[in-house]
Amino acid sequence: MNADIKLLRGGNCEELKLGVHGMALALAVLCGAYNTAAWLLRRERHLAVNSVMYAALTFWEVQHVLHHWAAMRVPGSPGPQVCEAPEPERFIGKCA
Repeated sequence: MNADIKLLRGGNCEELKLGVHGMALALAVLCGAYNTAAWLLRRERHLAVNSVMYAALTFWEVQHVLHHWAAMRVPGSPGPQVCEAPEPERFIGKCA
């Protein structure tokens, strides 16, 4: 597959990418807080494992958010670029 999708290139649609990773970060923090609180009350092993996994995911997503934030603030870079939806007819034949 050699489709040229602008969204996948660095420097394009950074606001969208930042938003997606920001939402993933918020969800990871929320799930981690829930699992940690549940582990403190019930001391079940799977809750402790989940807490550690969500802490790692939180760290991972923070790195992504910082990366996309920095990409938006590069001096001399063009302003925000609008992501254009791909043309449906380009992809219909390639999916089958």
